[in-house]
Amino acid sequence: MRAFTADERQQFLQGMHVGVLSVAAEDGRPPASVPIWYDVTSEGQIRINTGAGSRKARLIERAGVVTLVVQREELPYQYVVVEGTVVEVTTPAPRDAREQIAIRYLGEDGGRAFVAGMGDAPSVLFTVRPDRWMSADFSDDV
Repeated sequence: MRAFTADERQQFLQGMHVGVLSVAAEDGRPPASVPIWYDVTSEGQIRINTGAGSRKARLIERAGVVTLVVQREELPYQYVVVEGTVVEVTTPAPRDAREQIAIRYLGEDGGRAFVAGMGDAPSVLFTVRPDRWMSADFSDDV
């Protein structure tokens, strides 16, 4: 096992992966962890779009920090973990940002249709500055 280089890490994050977002919960509960779509800006920040009234959004706003785990689930196993600080909260999430994230996962037509199908549902875009990275690449172990 070895850690990714910075370039390898960015390339891995650009790949097609659903992330798992974790954020501190309330009332002594364990952290909330949910699968989520994300994208990475050219500056290396992570963007996450979600429903403005969701528990996830409330927890992210309250905590101001999150952890995102992105993994490859088939051999060779690989993962990137980013712990980061929320540096921008945009409500409502701009349509172009919502489309960019959806298109990443569903393709051009599917992504635009997905966002159109959401109508005027309130959403929020969180921009996260990476503060700490962890990664592993088990390619040499298989």
